[in-house]
Amino acid sequence: MLKILLVKTSSMGDVIHNLPVVSDLLFHFPDAEIDWVVEESFAGIPALHPGVREIIPVAIRRWRKNLFSRAVHTEIGTFVHRLRSKVYDVVLDTQGLIKSAAITRLAHGARCGFDRYSAREPLSALLYDKTMRVEKSQHAVARNRLLAGRAFGYIPDNPVDYGIAAPALDFSWLPAGPFAVLLHATSRDDKLWPEDHWKTLGAYLADREIACVLPWGNVTEQQRSQRLAARIPNAVVTPALTLGQAAALLSQAVAAVGVDTGLIHLAAALKVPVAALYCASEPGLTGVYTSSKAINLGGAGSPPDPASVISALTDLVKLSISTQMPPLTPTLSPEGRGSKHEGRLF
Repeated sequence: MLKILLVKTSSMGDVIHNLPVVSDLLFHFPDAEIDWVVEESFAGIPALHPGVREIIPVAIRRWRKNLFSRAVHTEIGTFVHRLRSKVYDVVLDTQGLIKSAAITRLAHGARCGFDRYSAREPLSALLYDKTMRVEKSQHAVARNRLLAGRAFGYIPDNPVDYGIAAPALDFSWLPAGPFAVLLHATSRDDKLWPEDHWKTLGAYLADREIACVLPWGNVTEQQRSQRLAARIPNAVVTPALTLGQAAALLSQAVAAVGVDTGLIHLAAALKVPVAALYCASEPGLTGVYTSSKAINLGGAGSPPDPASVISALTDLVKLSISTQMPPLTPTLSPEGRGSKHEGRLF
């Protein structure tokens, strides 16, 4: 029985992009035991995959802010002890950073990772026992899968499978009927989509009796959710959500629309129809990537306009429309709202 440790610590999107590696490994080695080292704030992601046996949380982001704290030294010691308490057949680092390679080096087992031409930080390759070259021009999901395939001797030619399932949860605050999740929050201000654009999209959905649900992760995002909810009919601002609760919410939505943020990748992994909006980054290597219904729109310096998002979303979720409606790209009124027509989902 193969004992495998995966090292992919952050960020949320990167962790989600590593999930298909678990599915591939179990496809080729059904009895494999797979553990995963991940940043504590993202531990809820591999927990969604039934093929992950043990999650070993690490807190590099938090520790480096308090390196001289005795409590942090104790936590680091506990982590290292836990990491080294088991011997693995293979320890696979799919992150390719010096910090992830250092974690890989601490573990017991054959340590594998990208070679110096493939890794994001070339010096990381010096810490592995075996390195593999994987072209940098490919999407992150494909690179992760190819690296694992070359480390374990198989070709990952089966369809991409994130392998996750959201917990079945009921939310008393959810609106009755169909809803879409609008993921407006992201790590950088230049990745934000203008609030007027969200209002236009929200009004279009509200006209079709599809409620808009607005999650948030901090005070600034909560305030933006509240502003948008005040401008979008029947919109709902969520309470604070855990990653598991966010996954459950997304799994129940008819669609998710979001900027360059980890939760939009989570929605795609859950096979929810997704329109991902790129305003200051390119989606080619790290955009949503799935065999289900999903689309990347925009790019660095060229954010998508509301009409193109509405058109793509209409295609994705197959909104039921009358023959009297105009083409999928709507004509926007002076107020920025799509023309109002009767129509229901499916």
